[in-house]
Amino acid sequence: MKRNTLVTTTSALALAIALGGFGSALAEDKAPAGADAAGVADIVRAPTDLPPAIDRTEPETVKVELETIEKVGQLADGTSYRYWTFNGQVPGPMVRVRAGDTVEVSLKNADDSWMPHNVDFHAVTGPGGGAEATWADPGKESNGFTFKALKPGLYVYHCAVPSVAQHISNGMYGMILVEPEGGLPPVDREYYVMQGEIYTEEVFGSKGELLESYEKLSAEQPEYYVFNGAVGALTEQNPLKAEVGETVRIFFGVGGPNKTSSFHVIGEIFDNAYPFASLTSEPLMDVQTISVPPGGASIVDMELEVPGTYILVDHALSRAERGLAGHLVVEGPENPEIFKEHEAKEPTS
Repeated sequence: MKRNTLVTTTSALALAIALGGFGSALAEDKAPAGADAAGVADIVRAPTDLPPAIDRTEPETVKVELETIEKVGQLADGTSYRYWTFNGQVPGPMVRVRAGDTVEVSLKNADDSWMPHNVDFHAVTGPGGGAEATWADPGKESNGFTFKALKPGLYVYHCAVPSVAQHISNGMYGMILVEPEGGLPPVDREYYVMQGEIYTEEVFGSKGELLESYEKLSAEQPEYYVFNGAVGALTEQNPLKAEVGETVRIFFGVGGPNKTSSFHVIGEIFDNAYPFASLTSEPLMDVQTISVPPGGASIVDMELEVPGTYILVDHALSRAERGLAGHLVVEGPENPEIFKEHEAKEPTS
C-alpha cells in the first residue's frame, strides 16, 4: 500500500506541475533544483539548440563529430540517473544537411565509458546505417564512414549496440534533418524536441541516483517519460518561447525505444503537419494531434494568434503524470476576436 500511495502522490504532483504550475515558474529559465549538485550534470538539450536553415544552393561535404559520454545527470528535482549520451546531452546534437550533401561521420567513445557505443543514422542508405563502421570501445575512436544524403526528411539516429533498447532508453538518440534542395518554407522560430522513456528500478518520484531496470525495459513499462531528457526540461528549465503573430516550427522525434507518441499542443492546431517527416509529400493542414512511432519523426508548423502558455503533451495523457509535459510561452497583445474568457457572473440571490 505504501508503494501505491507514493506513486499516486508523486504522479498527482507531477501532473499539477505540468498542467497548472506555470505562473512564477516561467519568470526565468532555471535548471531543475539540484542540477548543480556535486557530480550531477545538466544533460538537457535546449529546444533552441539547433542549426539554422541552410541558405546555400550547392551540395557540400558536412562533417559530423560525435562523442559518446556516460554521465550522471539530473532526471528530476532531487533525482539523478546515469545517462548515456551523444555529446553530453539528450537528445544528441541535431544535424542539418541538404539533399545531395556528402556527410562524413566520426565517433569517439569517452575514456570513462562503461560500454561500447556506435551510431545508426536512419538517413543513411547503407548497411546498418553506419552502425558497424562507428563501433567504438571505451576510450577508442571508430573508423567512421561517409554517406550521401539522398532523400529529404527528418530522421532519427541512435546507438545500435546490443541491447539496442537499453542504449536508446539511456539517452542515445538524436535527429538529422535533410532539407530538400529548395529548403523548407521559412518560419520565425524553430525548436528541437524529442520524447524518450526511462526505466528505473525505483518507482517514479524516488530521490537520489536511480538504477536502470532491464526487467521493466523488456516489459516496456517505463517509470519516466521525458521531453529532451528530463522531467521539467521544457517547463521550468527551457520553455519554448515566441510572440503573437509568429510562426513556429517544431522538429519532433521519438527516441523511444518502445512507445508511440500522440503529439499534441493543448490550445493550438497544427497549420501544417508533415506525417512521418516526409518532405516530398504535401503537408496535412489543420491537424490536432499527430502520431509519431518510436524511431520516427514529424514536423509541425503553427501560427500563434493568442498569448498564453500552451502545453506540449503526448495525448496518452497518463504519461504527463510521469514527467511528460513542456511549455510554449507566447507573449503579446490579447486577441479577443479569437479567444476571450467570460467575465465572472454575479451570484444570484
